[in-house]
Amino acid sequence: MTKKERYEKVINWFLDNKPVAETELDYTNPYELLVAVILSAQCTDKRVNVITPELFKRFPDAYKLSEVESDEVFEYIRTCSYPNNKAKHLVGMAKMLVTDFNNVVPEDMVELQKLPGVGRKTANVIISVVYNKPAMAVDTHVFRVSARIGLTTNSKTPLETEKQLVKNIPEELLPIAHHWLILHGRYVCLARKPKCSECGIAEYCKSFGKFSG
Repeated sequence: MTKKERYEKVINWFLDNKPVAETELDYTNPYELLVAVILSAQCTDKRVNVITPELFKRFPDAYKLSEVESDEVFEYIRTCSYPNNKAKHLVGMAKMLVTDFNNVVPEDMVELQKLPGVGRKTANVIISVVYNKPAMAVDTHVFRVSARIGLTTNSKTPLETEKQLVKNIPEELLPIAHHWLILHGRYVCLARKPKCSECGIAEYCKSFGKFSG
């Protein structure tokens, strides 16, 4: 099977079987999603969704968040990973969002990455989910699943994976393809013991047969 054929079959399966795929982070506006994605680094969406209701109640917008010290934010997010750093990032992000971006979450990759706590992956999530632009955020799930299936070849970094996926997935499908791969990695193509027997794309997977499902 050629790489082109594998992409076509995998994409068509997801289109037929997973026509709706969305982020599992709870949010109601771009500011809330930005906060949630920053918190989600090396932390589960489930844990983030437990944290954010009280956090957003106390800090409903960037103005409120920009007015406090990180120590106060820490108390709300202490159960997530790296709460000290994330608290500092959130306050710094809020201050910059207010002073430099007129409280509007930017839709440009370069501008987004100026915000504390925002790397390329987070920026791509915002660009894709909020602004529905063709962007591919690569987290650990996307990186692992893409290589395992055979969608990427010899990729050593998230950026290399991103470039290969963007090159081979139709532009209009990139926003949903990001969620296809994340959710597939989260619930089916698990890191240590993938559920190959439950996988709808097993016959197109380059690694099928190498794991016991």
